Amino acid sequence: MDPALDLHRLQFAFTATFHYLFPQLTMGLALLVFAMKSMALRTGQARWNEAARFWIRVFGINFAFGVVTGIPLEFQFATNWARFTEGAGAVVGHTLGMEGMYAFFLESSFLALLVWGERRLSPRAHWGAALALFVGTWLSGWFIVATNAFMQHPVGHKVLSDGSVVLESFSAFLTNPWAVVQYTHTMIGSLVTASFVVAAVGAWWSLRGEHESVARTNLAVGTSFGLASAILVAFPTGDWQGKLVAEHQPASLAAMEGRFESGTHAELVLIGQPDIRTETIDNPIVVPGMLSFIAYGSFSKDVKGLADFPHGERPDQVELLYYAFHIMVGLGTLFIVLMLVANIWRWRGKLQGSKPLLWALLLAAPFPYIANTAGWMTTELGRQPWAIHGILRTADASSEQVHGGSTMFTLLGFMGLYLVVGILFLFLIGREIAHGPKPAVGA
Repeated sequence: MDPALDLHRLQFAFTATFHYLFPQLTMGLALLVFAMKSMALRTGQARWNEAARFWIRVFGINFAFGVVTGIPLEFQFATNWARFTEGAGAVVGHTLGMEGMYAFFLESSFLALLVWGERRLSPRAHWGAALALFVGTWLSGWFIVATNAFMQHPVGHKVLSDGSVVLESFSAFLTNPWAVVQYTHTMIGSLVTASFVVAAVGAWWSLRGEHESVARTNLAVGTSFGLASAILVAFPTGDWQGKLVAEHQPASLAAMEGRFESGTHAELVLIGQPDIRTETIDNPIVVPGMLSFIAYGSFSKDVKGLADFPHGERPDQVELLYYAFHIMVGLGTLFIVLMLVANIWRWRGKLQGSKPLLWALLLAAPFPYIANTAGWMTTELGRQPWAIHGILRTADASSEQVHGGSTMFTLLGFMGLYLVVGILFLFLIGREIAHGPKPAVGA
């Protein structure tokens, strides 16, 4: 492969991965803040407002860093991926523009009302601002996911004689079946992240004996939403996503599962190391017939292996794709177990007094970020070698004017800059956690 193309891909992967650390928390937090404000309005208990007030501040910091780190991605479409923009900009530009104009401004406007308007707004109006923030944040997610879904499973378009793609049906584009499933899976994945973070902060305060009432509230919200979202992200949404991959991207399914030979009663590989040279799995632990059943609903269904696809039609990073998929699934399974145990202890009234469980919840906070990153790696690596599946190859989407040396220079610059950005973010969040929840002004 062209070394410059490899660097273009690496740079976009790095900046996109770093950027997504922030939206996955804000999207999930938007729902949790709305739930807290709803409970505050319903019960009148101060602890719900105090918890919501703290997480609104965290949301604001996270939102600001998400905006800053998202800007370079937009510029890369015009620099590193100029041929993609030229060929498909008439389609993807619609949703990217709508995300910026509608959802972004809706988010930022009502976030300002939530942060600074509590003294001036009635409790119901402040609750309405939380609802609008939730709608704006999740609407923003829809536009981005719909754009990516078109690249995975293009619909509602027409390919012109010069190879460029134009929009033929905007409604078909927005209601892409792939987008519906991917959006649901993505947003619930963000809720997993937010739930684990909320539970972790509640666990930290409980371990330190601080802010007992709000810590208990955080644990209740984090573990209850955490269990529900951890289950839903696996089934049915993860199952739906897998069936779409099996139907429309069978080569990707084969790479994800390390399946090289075709056949019925396909085994599900739990553990093993793919060897591309010999096209085998070393040290496999498998469940017979389970892949056929998961992918197609029948144990006897034939599942194609990579050997059935020309090398130019296979994902080009099989090992990385395989491990990313298995990390995502493995962590997701552990999330369900941890949150189930935490909820049982909470229902018994023993969670805040269980130091081992509190430490487990605290130390688990980074792992949803890893799982979500692995999930997006599975999605993007699985689409290769296509930028737009079946229409535009990745090799034909990059810019011919930006050479590898320039890309490496900017990549190193991003790495240094984002190191500073990451340290600053952790400092600001750590300071908020140290300050803890604050009562309303004048209370």
